[in-house]
Amino acid sequence: MRLSLSGGTSLTGRLTVLFAAASTAVLLLLGYLVATSVEQHFEQQDLAILNGKLELVAHALEKVRSQDELSRLPAQLSDSLVGHHSLDIMVTAPDGTVLFLTKGANFPENVLRGAASKVAGSTVWRKSPHYSVRGIAKLAATGIPGAPAATIAVATDVGHHEHFMEGFQRTLWSVVALGAVLTGLLGWGAARRGLAPLRAMGREAGAITARRLDARLSADAVPAELAELADTLNGMLSRLEDSFRRLSNFSSDLAHELRTPVSNLLTQTQVTLSKSRTVEQYRDILASNAEEFERLSRIVSDMLFLAKSENDLVVPNREPVSLADEVSSVLEFYEALAEEKGIAVALVGQGSISGDRLMIRRAINNLVSNAVRHTPPGGTITVRITQRGEAGAELQVENAGEGVAAEHLPRLFDRFYRVDFARKRQSDGAGLGLAITRSIVRAHGGDVAAHSQGGLTTFCLTFPA
Repeated sequence: MRLSLSGGTSLTGRLTVLFAAASTAVLLLLGYLVATSVEQHFEQQDLAILNGKLELVAHALEKVRSQDELSRLPAQLSDSLVGHHSLDIMVTAPDGTVLFLTKGANFPENVLRGAASKVAGSTVWRKSPHYSVRGIAKLAATGIPGAPAATIAVATDVGHHEHFMEGFQRTLWSVVALGAVLTGLLGWGAARRGLAPLRAMGREAGAITARRLDARLSADAVPAELAELADTLNGMLSRLEDSFRRLSNFSSDLAHELRTPVSNLLTQTQVTLSKSRTVEQYRDILASNAEEFERLSRIVSDMLFLAKSENDLVVPNREPVSLADEVSSVLEFYEALAEEKGIAVALVGQGSISGDRLMIRRAINNLVSNAVRHTPPGGTITVRITQRGEAGAELQVENAGEGVAAEHLPRLFDRFYRVDFARKRQSDGAGLGLAITRSIVRAHGGDVAAHSQGGLTTFCLTFPA
C-alpha cells in the first residue's frame, strides 16, 4: 500500500500560493474600501456645494413678491453665479416655463421628476463624452401670494473628480498587483526558511539505513510543530529496530535449530555409506533418520502455525469447551510420565468458554508438557481453573522447580527462547511451545502471563467468555 503525503506538489509552492492569494485578497479589499471612501468623500463634497447653491436660489425665490420682481430674477441669479463656471442652474414654473437657465445647461427629466416627487437629497449622474455632472432638484415657493412652487435644479461638473478617481484607481490597483508579487516572493522565501527544519529532518531520516536503525531524529532541534512528527518517526524506528532484531534472532535461532537435525542426517548417512551394512543396521539407521525428519516436520509445522497466527489467518472454530475436561484428557496422557518421575498432578476448579477445542487442548498440552519437563522428581503440578462469569475463565498451570529469573519472564513466550541453555539439547522441543500457546490464546481474544516466585512458576491463560 502506497501512502501519498505530498499530492505531487511542492509544499513551498503551496504555501507561496496561499500567502500570495491571502495578501492579494486583503489588498483588494483594502483598495476597494479606500476607493469607495474617496468616492463617497467627493460625492458628499459635491452635495454640500449643490445644496448650498440650491438654498441660495430658493432664498432668492422667496424674496420675489410680484411678477415684476420675478422678471428681474434671472439677472440677480446671473450676478450670483459670477465665478461659478462649473455650476448649472435651472428654474422652471409649474407649467414648464423656464424662468432661468444657465448657458449650456441641460437637465434630464428624471431630475425634475425627483423634485416634483419631493425625493429629498436625490442625485442624478449625467455623462457625455466630454462632460459629466451631478445634479439635484427641489420645489421652492415664491413670495407671490397664491403662486405655485417652482422647480429648482442645480448641477455641477464632476469630471475633474472622475479623472482623479481614474488615476487613483490605476495607481491603487498597480500597488495591489505589486504587493501581491512582492508578497509571493517574500512568502516563498519565508516558506523555504520555515521548512528548512523539515528538510533537515528528511536528510536525517534518509541517512538511516538497515544498519543504523538505532539512530534517532533529534526532536529537540526542530520547532514544536515538527517535534510530534519527530517523536512519531522515532517511535516507528524503535518498532522497526525491535522487529529487525527479532527477525535476526529468529533467523539465527531457526538456522541453529535446523542445523542440528540436518547435520545429524548428513553425518549418519555419510557414515552409513562408508561401508556395507546389514539389513538390520540399515533399518536402525533409517529409523533414526525418520526421528530427525519428524523433528524437522514439527519445527516447520509449528513455524507455519505461528506465521499464520501473526497474520490473523488462524480462525478458531468456536464451540462450547469445558476446560476441566480438556485438562483431564491432557493430564491423563502425561500420567505415566509423571508417575515415572515421581511428580504429582492435581486439577482444581472448573469452567467453560467458547473456543476451538483442538487449539485449546494444544495450548494446555504445551503448558503441561513444559511443567512436566521442568518439575523435579517429587514435585507437584497444579492446574487451577477459575470461572469469571461473563468475563470468561482463567487457567493456571503451576509447578515447583528452580524458578525463572525476572529478566527471562517477558521473553518466555518468544519463539525459540529457552531459559536453561545448558539443557537445551536434552529436550526434544524446539522452543516453540509457549509461543504457540500465546498465539492460540490471543486468537481467542485472550492473553497469557507468567510469574515466578520462590521456586514456584505459574503460567496463566485468560480466555473471554
